[in-house]
Amino acid sequence: MPEPVQAGIGTRTRLGYSFGSLVTGSFSTVPGLLLLPYLTDTMAVPGAIAGAIVLVPKIWDVVFNPIAGRLSDAGLVRHGSRRPFLLFGGIGVAVLFAGIFAHPGFGDTALDAGYVMLLYLLCATAFGLFQVPFNALPAELTDSRGERTRLTSWRMGFLAVAVLVSGGGAPGIANGIGGVAGYRVMGVVIGVIILLGVVLMLLGLRDAPVGRLRPGAQRWRELVSTMRGWRSFRRLVLVYTVQALGLATLLAGVSYASRYVFGDPAVQTWLFVGFVLPALVTMPLWPRIGERWGKLWGFRAACIAFGLASAGLSAALVLPVAVSFVFVALAGVGYAGIQVFPLAIMPDLITAEEERTGETRAGVAAGVWTGSETLGMALGPGLFGLVLGMGGYVSSVEGVAQQPDSAVTAILLGFSLLPGLLVMLGLPLLRRDVLEER
Repeated sequence: MPEPVQAGIGTRTRLGYSFGSLVTGSFSTVPGLLLLPYLTDTMAVPGAIAGAIVLVPKIWDVVFNPIAGRLSDAGLVRHGSRRPFLLFGGIGVAVLFAGIFAHPGFGDTALDAGYVMLLYLLCATAFGLFQVPFNALPAELTDSRGERTRLTSWRMGFLAVAVLVSGGGAPGIANGIGGVAGYRVMGVVIGVIILLGVVLMLLGLRDAPVGRLRPGAQRWRELVSTMRGWRSFRRLVLVYTVQALGLATLLAGVSYASRYVFGDPAVQTWLFVGFVLPALVTMPLWPRIGERWGKLWGFRAACIAFGLASAGLSAALVLPVAVSFVFVALAGVGYAGIQVFPLAIMPDLITAEEERTGETRAGVAAGVWTGSETLGMALGPGLFGLVLGMGGYVSSVEGVAQQPDSAVTAILLGFSLLPGLLVMLGLPLLRRDVLEER
């Protein structure tokens, strides 16, 4: 039975928390869309190496985010707030993001690529310091499951807007200005959006309530033991990681598909709008479906919708563009559900575990969650880079190289069928025990 919404959280708190999605949405979307073509088409970095450059900082994040979670838990116990992590982590993301796309122009491909990898590593670390406490907050702002679902719905609605604005605007700026200058301007603009999200979020959460403060686990052995026995959480994390890999692979292919499948770089913006706008419109419907038929069935339905859309998109070379965009819209509908349901389930599992152990678990659980999601999102561009290499993609400095038919086919399949298969792989894992608290 759905629990009543707790009145203790007002509109200001929900709004303030949701503004944090400007940070998470922008950082999670834009590098996935543009970092790989930025490397291959302005620095002449081969596709496989560019994919590795994108992956290395994310591998570090997988290790660092649980550490950030434990630090955040300790900060909460000591100071009664996670806001210092949100502030300094968010500012770091904004500044370093602009630096990634500044293109130092050392005149040497290896040096330029190394600069990008270093800045991306630092930016991903700052993002971990922000995102881990951000994901932990719903479990602490309220004890009401109904209010958490509502809070998640608001957050995901703002996330869809952030993805739409950054994912549609960033390629428009980069392609509109063109070349290195386009990427530099784009980096600054997105950095400002990220900074704005940090400021608005902290202002909105200034007087927000804080849940029960429990002591943090003192030793890593206790945390490892918790994760080993927390089957429902591990299964949910695995589903989310595999699906994040699929979504990241799709994002990495948008720029290439617009140029070589649809024949026009400007289509990139419309592909993104066609994907995100249906997600934004249908985002409020998925929680209602979950209330009526259950979160698990809603989750499964979202996976199936995304899989069917991906299968349809695999025929984009022979379909009319309008029909392809119908499948793009259907993929956006499925994407909305894939985002809502796991994030609505996670805080309930965290609270149950904290009540069982009597210790703070939100930070470290959010760290494991964020690290796993980061791994999936990082592997996506790397996987797509391998697909490019297998298809014989020709890298260049100006981004205008003629591609063989094998490369175009690889781009199409990496953009459509492969993401759908990865998302559908989560279906066998969506068993009843995902909803169990222990």
